[in-house]
Amino acid sequence: MHQTTVEDQREPRRPVLWVTGGGSGMGRACALLAASNGWRVAVSGRRAERVRAVAREVEALEAEALAVPGDVRRIEDVTACASAIERRWGRLDGLVVAAGMNAPRRTWRDQDLEELGDIVETNLVSVARVVQLALPQLRRSGGAIVVISSYAGWRFSAGAGVAYSASKTALASLCQSLNAQEAAAGVRACHLCPGDVDTDFLAQRPEVPGADARTAMLTAEDVARAVQFVLDSPAHVRVDELVISPVSQH
Repeated sequence: MHQTTVEDQREPRRPVLWVTGGGSGMGRACALLAASNGWRVAVSGRRAERVRAVAREVEALEAEALAVPGDVRRIEDVTACASAIERRWGRLDGLVVAAGMNAPRRTWRDQDLEELGDIVETNLVSVARVVQLALPQLRRSGGAIVVISSYAGWRFSAGAGVAYSASKTALASLCQSLNAQEAAAGVRACHLCPGDVDTDFLAQRPEVPGADARTAMLTAEDVARAVQFVLDSPAHVRVDELVISPVSQH
């Protein structure tokens, strides 16, 4: 049971956000924008030094930060992250799940089954793992969950790959189940589906886009603004699904 702390009695209370995959790309951008908007931010990710660097960037924005390195594929890591957040702040008001994975081998002719399993584990099972462990705190706060999925999770995209497409599409159902079952606690989930985004994630494509192609894509900051819109929406507002894409997206 949650113990009331001195901080719980203070007003106003700055909300707390947990960002997975927060060491780079869209996760980092979400962490920094949330910090700029008055949120306290816990940053997690596999690469500890990057996670700590983003936490320092959050603090440079005069916001409280907590670096909680960990791999979302490991239950012990996710448990440790959730526990560290509760110990530090005693609350959790928002969750942004930004960790994801793909691979250059994306067709039935060339995919590797072990690699397929890793992609599904990261993109789907790990999302459920993080949400499951964050839910007790989110139920107390009536918090918001933003699952950063993909344009391929909203509409079939042939080049996205078998494992990636299947795992991202399944996130729509995951969010729908949350909204159906957790509404009484005020918890609401958004299936956020960005199109092409210029981040390091592009290195996982069979053919990495060049500079000209990248200039037409979304930026990580574009995605962060969409995430922040969901997080800052009033408690009675649920954004079930949000699709954003560059004008050039086909």
